[in-house]
Amino acid sequence: MNEHMWGKFIYVRTNFIYQPDNRIYKFISDVLFKEYCNNKICGSDLDKINAVCLHLFNELFGSSDTFSINSKNNINIVEYIIIWLSYILSLKPHEGITNLNDFYDKYIKDGEKYNKKIDGVTAYESYKDLIDKKENLMNIGIKDMSRFYHAFNELSNMYNGFDTKKTDCKNYLKDAKNFVKKYDELNEDYNNGKNSPYNQLLSTLSNDYNRFKNICNGAQSSNFPSLPTYSRRLLIKNTLISIGFIFVAVSIFLGIAYKYSLLGFRKRSQKQCLREKIKNIKNKMTNNIC
Repeated sequence: MNEHMWGKFIYVRTNFIYQPDNRIYKFISDVLFKEYCNNKICGSDLDKINAVCLHLFNELFGSSDTFSINSKNNINIVEYIIIWLSYILSLKPHEGITNLNDFYDKYIKDGEKYNKKIDGVTAYESYKDLIDKKENLMNIGIKDMSRFYHAFNELSNMYNGFDTKKTDCKNYLKDAKNFVKKYDELNEDYNNGKNSPYNQLLSTLSNDYNRFKNICNGAQSSNFPSLPTYSRRLLIKNTLISIGFIFVAVSIFLGIAYKYSLLGFRKRSQKQCLREKIKNIKNKMTNNIC
């Protein structure tokens, strides 16, 4: 992805903060945010969050030029906005908001700015249309989705200010290691199926990490840790399932074999008994003749 995109998220992180001591959201600078508030005044925490969310969409997809730049690189930027939104919402309880769909219904579904047509763009009609294309992510719980933010944040640190012409990556090795650690944790907890929304997020994160590695030259990128390609937990689970299946299959086979062996034994016993009876009859007949 381009530096423009990462810079926008860094700006938001710097100028919109949550103060845990007094449990409020605060604009450090509201110059670029207040135009998305009603009458340039955000009366509640949710209004502030919504304003920043709109700011991100406008900066990244607000015109045909910015849309072309970002969609050409990766339309999955929308996933990062959703990750950011989930993280911000997770920092404190909000009345009437228990999941992303609640926020969607309150601000996005009928929101004028979200439904405004993007000039010069035909593939997507509006910000709402972009979000609707990621509808499966909206069903993920806020707490679960917010966990992806910390990995995304490390990725932002790597990309922000990176000069692709110099490709000097040694200064980003620490961030890379932090990212891989957080990604590995996510991979263990959420890698639960090829087509799951969690795997969709993991794929987006891994693609951008590997893209960064490819920008660096070979000697430097070789020091960057590789991402896990599978979940150890899922592998163990599948292995245990396979072993269990084999055990059941063998048990069934042995049971059938034992059943038939008993049947064969009974048949042999019956034949032996019949032979004994015939032999006894013959002996009696012989004795009578004598």
